[in-house]
Order: sequence, then C-alpha cells, then structure tokens
Amino acid sequence: MDYRQKNIVVIGAGLSGLALVRFFCAKGARVTLSDRRDASQIQGLEQLEGYSLNYDLGGHDAELFSRADLVAVSPGVPLDIEPLKKAAEAGIPLLGDIEIAVRELYAPITAVTGTNGKSTVTSLVGEIFKGWGKNCFVGGNLGTPLITACGTSYDELVVELSSFQLETIETFAPDFALMLNLSEDHLDRYPDFSSYLAAKEAIFSNMGESQYAVLNAEDGRVRELAMPIAVKKVWFSANRLLDDGMGRRLDELVWRWQGQEERFDLRQLQLRGEHNVENVMAAMIPALIKGMPAALAWQHACNFAGLPHRMQTVSDFNRLQWIDDSKGTNVGSVVKSLAGLEAPITLIAGGKDKGGDYAPLREMLKHKVGQVLLLGEAAERMTRELGDCCSIRQVADMAEAVAIAGRETPLGGTVLLSPACSSFDMYPSYAARGEDFAVQIRKLEEGR
Repeated sequence: MDYRQKNIVVIGAGLSGLALVRFFCAKGARVTLSDRRDASQIQGLEQLEGYSLNYDLGGHDAELFSRADLVAVSPGVPLDIEPLKKAAEAGIPLLGDIEIAVRELYAPITAVTGTNGKSTVTSLVGEIFKGWGKNCFVGGNLGTPLITACGTSYDELVVELSSFQLETIETFAPDFALMLNLSEDHLDRYPDFSSYLAAKEAIFSNMGESQYAVLNAEDGRVRELAMPIAVKKVWFSANRLLDDGMGRRLDELVWRWQGQEERFDLRQLQLRGEHNVENVMAAMIPALIKGMPAALAWQHACNFAGLPHRMQTVSDFNRLQWIDDSKGTNVGSVVKSLAGLEAPITLIAGGKDKGGDYAPLREMLKHKVGQVLLLGEAAERMTRELGDCCSIRQVADMAEAVAIAGRETPLGGTVLLSPACSSFDMYPSYAARGEDFAVQIRKLEEGR
C-alpha cells in the first residue's frame, strides 16, 4: 500500500497505536496520534522521539478526523465514539492494525480467537511451528502488534485476535482460524452477548473453501456459529473420539485425518487442567495438517510449561498451593480453573466489572470453595449475586486478601487468584495484578 503524503490519524496510544504510528511514519504518511488522555497519562510516548508526527491529546479534534484519508483504530477504542461515527459517515475508512498489517504480509496466518485460552494456544502454536524449524511470528492481542511483522520475512504468522480487533477487518482471511470456545465477556463494551458473538464470527467472514476452521465440538455456541461458514472444518473434542479431527479417550488424544491415526499420552504434558487439554488439541491441529511429524509436534506440546498469570503456581508457603490465574478475567475462565482443582479453595476475585453474569460460578463456589475474598469495583455486585453460595467477604486490597487467605485456608488447600473481572480499577494490567499477588505472598513468607 502507498501511504506517502496520506493524512493518517491513529486513535489510541497503546501498544498497537504506537506501533501503527511508527509504521505509517516509515511509509511517508502525514501522521497524527489522537488520544483522549494527555501526555502525562500515556506510557511509551518517548518511543516516538525522532519521528515526524502531530499530536491530538487530551481529547479528539473532530475536524482532524474529517480530513483524514484513513483512521487507524487501536483495539481499545470503541467504534461508537463521536469522532469515529462522524468519520464513518463521511466514508473515511476505519481500519485496525490487523487489517493494515495483512495488506503488507504474505506468510500463512494462523489466527486464534474465542473467549478463553487464546494466549496459551497462540503461544503453543508458535512453539510447535518453531520446533519444526519455522521462522515464526507470534503476537497480536498477545502483546506484540502484528504490524511490527511488516518488513520481515516469516514462514508462519500466529496471531491472537480479540473481538475488538475483529471489528475493524475488511479483507483479513487467515489460513487457519481457531475458535476455541464462546462465553460471556466484554459486556461492558458490547450492548449484548449477540453483539459480542457477531464480532467473533467476523474471523470467518472472508475465508473460503481452501482455508480451515479449527472448532470446539463440545461448545454449542461454536457449533452454531460455524454452521453456515464455507471452509474446511476440523473439529476437536476433549470428551469423545471423532471420526476425523482430534478426539480423546481417557488419558489419550487420538488424531484422525485422511485415513491416518496418531495417539498421544496426555500424562506426558506439563500443562495441567481440563481446559488445557482442549488448548493442546486445538494448538496441534494446524501443524499436523501442514505435515509436521506427529511425534515432533507432540514433543514440543509436552515441553510447553504455560504462560505467566495463567494457572501458575507461585508458592507453596504455609503448606498451601498459591496459584496466580490473574488472566482469568471472565466468569467462564474462572469456572474452568476451579474445575481443575480440588477443595478446599480460597478464591480471590473481583476487579472492574465487565457486565457478565456471575451465576455460572455458583455451583463451583458451593462445592469447592470455602471462602471468597473480593476486591475492587465489582465486589458489591459479586457479593449480592453470590453471597449465599459460601463465605464471602470484601477486602481493601491484595495485601489484605493474601493475609486472610494465608491465615484461614486449611492446610493442603489452594489459594486461587482468578478474578472474573478486568484489572483496570486497581491495576494497569492483569500482569501487574498477578505480580502484586506474588509480592504479597513473599511479604507473608518474610513475616511468617
């Protein structure tokens, strides 16, 4: 694409926005970075020193948007804010970093979406491809914007996609689209669950019969969403064997494809938990279809130990298992995390409410959780809706939560940080929340 002397407005000064600014400046565009925050509130602006661009900070100048040839929209920016609505009405393209990047890239793309497990699966797909000797980009919503891959030659591109990123695609058509699962999430951004599902469904919108959709056969919403799409469908099921696809029998995965069969011993995995069985199944499929030797793919799946802040054991202090699952930012994720643990459990939860239904937690709280410690903005609502399930109390901060958990969780039990909420009321990220959890445990250990 020729962006020379084009008026480009990049809205949103997060990781993707800053990467887009650098990309467009390198292409010779006239670039303006717009953000509702002022400079003192934005991290990373120093990365743009030496680049020629204009700034529109502390709000959005409507006139600026009306003169743009293209508005590059960061994933965190809703499309219904006034300057973007006006730009759309004027026929100005609104594109995200994914769409802008794929117009510059030629390597095969494996795209991973769904509600839970995206980062784990994206990372694992990347590790499997790298184990096959492929020069592989791994990023997207996971952390490294896809736009940074432009200008480098890759064998494979593996990209995690949020629903927000899928709102701003036009031609994007991955070679493999992995739809892991679907449950309520981001209802603080979408008017209803159907709108969230529609955003997810967009991953298939430009795909054709030569491309593959990798789909969870045990998720009813995934099955329903996949019914009309005209692609090659490859199913996985953690509950049963499949005639074609990746199935399971007891402690064994069974891959059947084009008359061949391969078997894998689940007991060899480092990853634990039923949700990770599904994650491994989905992650192996693209490389197996591409012809990677099954034993080699399985070896690299078994070598993968997981991601920080996702069911990560951080301590055994006081004869307790302390698990950081700070990336469990929605109810469906917390249900799966609790399902893989034995009672007694102390659950630390809460944060910025995302508008979803907390009711799916009720059965797990009744049967596995001895007490829940709630912090953040969502604490009041969670107490109202879950207070009759088990002992629930509200705490001021992570330090108080960890102190109570260390004192009151029965020996041999588990303390699980799995918030079911985003972090942005108290922390800049889920990672910062998880790190604070670990810090408070260390302080507890030092104080004994």
